[in-house]
Order: sequence, then structure tokens, then C-alpha cells
Amino acid sequence: MGIFQKISEGLRKTRESFSRRMSMIFGAFTKIDEEFFEELEETLILADVGAKTSEEICKELRRRVKETGATDPQEITGDLEEIIGQMMDGEGELNLSTTPSVILVIGVNGAGKTTSIGKLAAYLKSQGKSVLLGAADTFRAAAIDQLQVWADRAGVEMIRHQEGSDPAAVVFDTLAAAKARNIDVAICDTAGRLHNKKNLMDELSKIARVVSREAPDAAVETLLVIDANTGQNALNQAREFKEAAGLTGIILSKLDSTAKGGVVIAVKRELDVPVKFIGVGEGLDDLQPFDKEEYVRALFLKEQ
Repeated sequence: MGIFQKISEGLRKTRESFSRRMSMIFGAFTKIDEEFFEELEETLILADVGAKTSEEICKELRRRVKETGATDPQEITGDLEEIIGQMMDGEGELNLSTTPSVILVIGVNGAGKTTSIGKLAAYLKSQGKSVLLGAADTFRAAAIDQLQVWADRAGVEMIRHQEGSDPAAVVFDTLAAAKARNIDVAICDTAGRLHNKKNLMDELSKIARVVSREAPDAAVETLLVIDANTGQNALNQAREFKEAAGLTGIILSKLDSTAKGGVVIAVKRELDVPVKFIGVGEGLDDLQPFDKEEYVRALFLKEQ
């Protein structure tokens, strides 16, 4: 199965829900009027695009209708697709320009963080990169053991300490090993909870100081894993983590199991944080780099 087919199939539930709602709204109206736009905005909100982003989409669509003089809703479906595509613009590739490069991964427990790290390691290894994992989410022993399982599945090594160890110490040892072994990418599993913003910020700041001191020239990514199933709650969660941690990107997990994939648009538009990877299945190779053209194409693709 090719990448587009994987993404398209992964978005099947979202597309079926989104397309059904769009077909209903565009089929129910024979002219473009205020009632049409109100229904469209409500439909976008129900598709988990978010109130603010839905309003912006309709505002831009209104502007285009005024400019072109379109009167039939069927004439502007392409405009809607184009507007959403433009909202998704932004740099989505990982910065892995140094050896080692460092990826810090955060997210609440249950969002698919550990699974995503294992899949990310497998993906990078498939791209010819050497990868080392650091089990710096030391709050739960189960998190460390689970990450070890995924490290074994991906065929990469892992640095681990005991449960309750200082996360920054794990990151220190991971970076030392990465440098000694000439590893391309060190991926550190970090905070698995948003129990307190100050505590989270203190923990991540300490880790950041270790990275800055031990690998001062390294390219560093801070990625947040959020569960697509939680829809607008995922957006709120991302907002909290962005404020506390300073994100460079999002991994949107479990996209294949939800009809709430419209939240991708809201995350990018409202937080200005690029979605860099999406989880579209349970397999080791089912974490895919996010491609906005393929996402929009898959979102609007009609079912055969």
C-alpha cells in the first residue's frame, strides 16, 4: 500500500463523516446566501474543524464568492478545498541537520506517545538513520518497559534508568551515548502528564538545559503527541503544552480510528504548530509524515 493509500484509508472515518456532511449542505441549497454560510459554518464545527477556524474558512469563502459572483454552491466546492489547503501551509519536515539531532517527545499518558516514538524510530531507521531512544518519562515503570518493547520492535537501542529517576539524567546519558556511538537521532520520551504547568515547565526546562549544555549545536525538535479521537479536547491539550513547553511540531495519533480528523486543520491554524506526523494504523510502519496536499486530497476524496 502506497503512502497516499495509507493516509486515505487512515482518514476513511473522517472522510466519510466530512463528505457526508458536506454533501448534505451543498446538496440542500440551490443558492449561496447567508443561510447557506451559517449551515456551512455549523457543519465545519461539527466536523471538529473548530469554531474559530470554521469562521475564518467561511469568511474567506464569502470574500471569494463576492469576488467571482458565484451563485451555485456546487461552483465553490473547489474553493473550499483550496482554502483548507492554504490554511495547512507550513514547514512540516523534521530538522535533523546535525549528528546527533535530538527529538523530545511529550504528551499525556494514553495519547499514544510511547507507540508513536517506537513507530518514529522505525520510520527514521527506514530512512537510513541510526536511532537511540531515551526513556526519560520515568514517572511510570510501565512506560519504560513499554518503550523497551517498541525499541526492540523497531530494532534500535535504548537508554533507561529505574522508575522515579531524574528525567534529565536519562537525557544526559542518552546524549552521551549518542555522541559516543555517532548516532544520527536521539529520541527522548519525556513528560507523560500535564499535572501542573509549573512542574512540567520546570522538568522540560531542566531537560532543555542538559541538551543545550551537552549538545549545544544539535538540531532539536519538541513534538507533542495528541490523540485525534479527543477532537477539540486535543486542541485544548495542545494549547496547554505549547504554553508550557514551546512546541516545534505535533504527532497526531490514532487518526485511523476517529471521525474527528478535522482537528488537524484547527491545530495548525489556531496554534500555528505544524502537524509533522500522523498515525494511520496499528502497524510499525503506520506513522506517516504529514503531507497537507495528501491530507486535503484524502479528505475530499469521494468514496467509490
